[in-house]
Amino acid sequence: MDDAPPPAASRGPDPSRPGRLSRADATAHLAAADAALAAGEFREAAMRYGRIIGFDDAAITAAALVGLGEARYRLDDDDAALAAWEAAVELGETPSSYVGWRNVAAARVRAGNLPGAIAAYREADRRAPPEDKAEIATRLGWLTKETGDARAARRYFAKGRGDSPLISVTMILIAATVIVSLSALLSDEGEVLFDAFQLDKAAVATGEYWRLWTVTLLHGSLLHLFFNMYALYLAGPIVERWYGPVRFLVFYLTCAAAGSTASFVFGGNQPSVGASGAIFGLFGLLLAAGRLHHPIDRQSRALVGQVGMLILINIAFGFVATGIDNAAHIGGLLAGIWLGAFVPPTRVQTLSSLWQQPTDAASAHNARIPTYIPLVAVVVVGVVVAAGLAVGTATRSGGSPDDGIVAIVRDGRPPDTS
Repeated sequence: MDDAPPPAASRGPDPSRPGRLSRADATAHLAAADAALAAGEFREAAMRYGRIIGFDDAAITAAALVGLGEARYRLDDDDAALAAWEAAVELGETPSSYVGWRNVAAARVRAGNLPGAIAAYREADRRAPPEDKAEIATRLGWLTKETGDARAARRYFAKGRGDSPLISVTMILIAATVIVSLSALLSDEGEVLFDAFQLDKAAVATGEYWRLWTVTLLHGSLLHLFFNMYALYLAGPIVERWYGPVRFLVFYLTCAAAGSTASFVFGGNQPSVGASGAIFGLFGLLLAAGRLHHPIDRQSRALVGQVGMLILINIAFGFVATGIDNAAHIGGLLAGIWLGAFVPPTRVQTLSSLWQQPTDAASAHNARIPTYIPLVAVVVVGVVVAAGLAVGTATRSGGSPDDGIVAIVRDGRPPDTS
């Protein structure tokens, strides 16, 4: 007959022993406290968790505070439990932050502090693994409904049900581009749209910088429009799923500016039209992010695996064919590669975030990146764009109106396409 397991007090180092804890002792206390908590020995667990608090590793101290809060809650000491959980989340980002914020939220609900609970659940949602997001959204739906914010409640309930937005940012961009391009190609006012929106290099040199982006709304032919919109239809949803709609739009506009600037500096005086600079940027972003960060996204695996070859084929074609603005392609591509390498996907799990998760499923959360990282990545591209505009403007400052675009347009030559 097997002997009964020893009591929790006999497992691990002696919690009454004074002095500074070594890392080995701290982790041993934490394991013993977790075992005591699981065995229902809440006072023993609380004593061991309390012995760890103050250890100089924030992750270990936060785990101890979360456990202490659980033990105090099981001992019907709600105030002490909430204080422990709040102390855990105040330590900064640790593997226990997600569980800490969830426990704070639940404790605040029990205390009747609904606004505080909403704030805590929002913090938990930012750190939650995908499988928990629907539950948290539903809880936020009930809380916001209870506080009278019906609009937010509907949004959270829709998120909890898994309802996707009625229309994605990708589809909005495609619709806008198709409408403007068809109007320019087929209507009597098309020449006005081309004059206003195309990448007119001389106009950019005089300060019409909006053309860096409006050029993406124009295309030189129906075939050109079809291929670019099909490429955007393929790449856009993946980037939007990996990074979210806001960052997707920021990255699209950033790559568009980089591609247009490359065309402005290296593409000669011929005006350009097309969204390929921005689209090549999206492909470059997928290439870099897929190779360096390894997002776990089965839906996009087939396309992302072919991105490198697609880029090579199109770049090579741009060098051998006439009328193609390869400078815009390469400029957008390089910007996208930089963004994808520097900013890991935040909306899907990656191999690195998977391996960083603790083995305790209750403490699992997706790795988050500091908010300044995407900002720095975009700002760096912006600095390069500003430098390119300065160089291109200085290059054109000595030319006469009969040189470059004015003469080209009068000659009736079509714009380069990108």
